[in-house]
Amino acid sequence: MISMKRRLAVTSLAVLTTAGLAACSSDTPQGVTATAPSSSARQGIAGTVWVANEEGNSLTVLDAATNEVVTTLTGVESPHNVQAGADGAVGYAVSGHDNTTIAIDAENYQVSAAAPSGPAPAHVIDTADGTKVYTTNAGDGTVSVYSAPGLEPTGTVDLGGMPHGLRPAADGSIIAVANTESGAVDLIDPATDTKTASVPVGCPPVQVAVDADGTYAYASITEPASVVKIDLAAQEVVGTVAVSAPPVQVYLAPDGRTLLSADQGTEAEPGNTLSVIDPTDMTVRGTVRTGSGPHGVVIDTTGAKAWVTNIYDDTVSVVDLDALEVLETVPVGDMPNGVSFSSRPPAEANAPSIALDIPEPSGAATQKMDQMEEHAH
Repeated sequence: MISMKRRLAVTSLAVLTTAGLAACSSDTPQGVTATAPSSSARQGIAGTVWVANEEGNSLTVLDAATNEVVTTLTGVESPHNVQAGADGAVGYAVSGHDNTTIAIDAENYQVSAAAPSGPAPAHVIDTADGTKVYTTNAGDGTVSVYSAPGLEPTGTVDLGGMPHGLRPAADGSIIAVANTESGAVDLIDPATDTKTASVPVGCPPVQVAVDADGTYAYASITEPASVVKIDLAAQEVVGTVAVSAPPVQVYLAPDGRTLLSADQGTEAEPGNTLSVIDPTDMTVRGTVRTGSGPHGVVIDTTGAKAWVTNIYDDTVSVVDLDALEVLETVPVGDMPNGVSFSSRPPAEANAPSIALDIPEPSGAATQKMDQMEEHAH
């Protein structure tokens, strides 16, 4: 049973990543202007950008080439995070209200599968080969494991604390998890779905990035506002860099040469900066002014553009990573959090808004997940 303290701590994941970022214990962003085209990023990049609007109870689907809203998917309650599947055919999301992980068919924008998660699901990812899906459960310190794309529950990893953001190495060697309560990055072996190590990093880590071969991971630290570099073999922090405000998501470019930090700040003192970091020597080589409270960030597969969710003004900033400037600001839903990119162009939608029909997870799946949770503890 979850303690009252834990219940209060996970009532809203948005609280953790907004007002709580500062310590462990207008509609249009100001100063954002688009300029004339000057780089390849402005020519348009084929793909789809998925945005989770946590307070809007919706997902926004953007055309990456035009940055136009294709459609808004409604009916998923409190979606804190979203993940485009490995081949782009599926979008995964979590419902913090319903303790559910869902899969959405990218061709027709309908729910193709739904499965129970643990309490207060935070982030969802899939593996590079698209065969498995993982959801962190902040409410009981576990990670739910599913086969993909049908979301059949296959296991539970007990981490303890409050696991939040997670990402895998592209080679499948490791999954790193930011554990906000323990102040550590936990490491999972995806071959066995077991916790192999816990690396202390600071107070508290919110999200991670992992390089392609699982050599280094990077974690956002809220106090002091910084990003740390972790040697995964040595299991120790080997570098750190200060950023402009308490950061939330970090994202590593596909070539491993650029690390982005969305410096959200707090509701009382919101940030408005995307820090552009050299991951080799851990220095900030540039910044981009975004909207208010940059939270989530993703980079396209060519490394030319980034999309940043601005949690306090309900927009997404589209960033040219060559010129280090905002190309466009796109209104989305209320309190946009997670964001994900797929190189698969979006399917046409038959309406500007589509209501998702989310089935109740089967009794057998729920019972199986409960048994695996009990066994994990």
